[in-house]
Amino acid sequence: MKNIDPKTFLISIFNAAVAAADPELTIRSHLPEKPRGRTIVIGAGKGAAQMAAALEKAWDGPLEGVVVTRYGYAAPCERIRVLEASHPVPDAAGLEASKALLDAVSGLSADDLVIALVCGGGSALLPSPPEGLTLADEIAVNEALLASGAPISAMNAVRKHVSTIKGGRLAAAAHPARVVSLVVSDIPGDNPALVASGPTVPDEASRADALKIVSTYGMKLPDAVMAHLNTPQADAPRPDDSRFAKHEVRVIASAAVSLEAAAAEAKKQGVEAVILSDSIEGEARDVGSVHAAIAREVATKDRPFKKPALILSGGETTVTLRAKGKGGRNSEFLLAFALGIDGVSAIHALAADTDGIDGSEDNAGAFADGTSVARMRAAGVDAKAMLAANNAWTAFNSVGDLFVPGPTGTNVNDLRAILVG
Repeated sequence: MKNIDPKTFLISIFNAAVAAADPELTIRSHLPEKPRGRTIVIGAGKGAAQMAAALEKAWDGPLEGVVVTRYGYAAPCERIRVLEASHPVPDAAGLEASKALLDAVSGLSADDLVIALVCGGGSALLPSPPEGLTLADEIAVNEALLASGAPISAMNAVRKHVSTIKGGRLAAAAHPARVVSLVVSDIPGDNPALVASGPTVPDEASRADALKIVSTYGMKLPDAVMAHLNTPQADAPRPDDSRFAKHEVRVIASAAVSLEAAAAEAKKQGVEAVILSDSIEGEARDVGSVHAAIAREVATKDRPFKKPALILSGGETTVTLRAKGKGGRNSEFLLAFALGIDGVSAIHALAADTDGIDGSEDNAGAFADGTSVARMRAAGVDAKAMLAANNAWTAFNSVGDLFVPGPTGTNVNDLRAILVG
């Protein structure tokens, strides 16, 4: 790896991971049988428009439908309507999109087929508050969840009990039509019921579980929401509900597959890769510190892996908001990582969300190396203070190390790639 430029190498690793989740490659091999009746397409998520475009190319027959994606993430489709709404905070356009999806599956017959295109980001894009609650209530729930530090499984357990579309309810509305869900997983462990809060895939989490999560993480939810959660009206459909009997769920892309592709790309360039896990969860700054300790061990002691090596991991960390700085879980992970490798040479890292956006800014993540903290200091930025203020974006922006690839059209969660040379 003598002539490898670290940033160029790490970008090639990211690109390989994203390419392995390209819907053009993955959808074609997971197409369901054509129905006797109509084919209706519904979908939600940051890669839903690209999935819809890929399905249009692959599907040999009539189809119609509607999908919703984040503002700026649309892709041209001829037969499937593409709507845009706000992410990560829901808005009125998302409310209209939820209604459009529910309308699309109403009045279907047993001869009809519904193809659901589901990927990460769908939770925020599909606000649909129950009777007695408002969009403002659902926004308050979403903001409380994002600030809580709860893992994605816990967040979605709450979300699906404050909705008329999540937790399998969209698929239930399509009954008696057959529903086939094609899922791009951004969830640690690849449980499809947790992707986008499972609009077409119910799970076992109960209303009692949701209430326990609210209590455990000290969430402050509106009184109306708490009143709703304490009534049977909040109960979500169970997986053994007869309406789901003929449904199919196919995970067509995941972090595991993308990490393997990233490792293969590294090997092609002469660097051995190790995959720590595709399902790492936890506080972003803590996970960053642990990854830094592993990288230091390799750099200074050639263990547990011999250098040169590429250390890869995936999954979804969380950020407990302590202040109102700019950033996301990948940049926060990486700032803690940078502090942990400060002064150690020959370590270069990229942490990025595979959908192209980390948090609410326009970067997917950032780069870091053993000089990052010193360069921040020279730019008048205190890395420790930035981490304490959840202001990692500002820290990396000060040294020009943000990674801004733009929307990728897919989402298999976070990629962390650490080159130790």
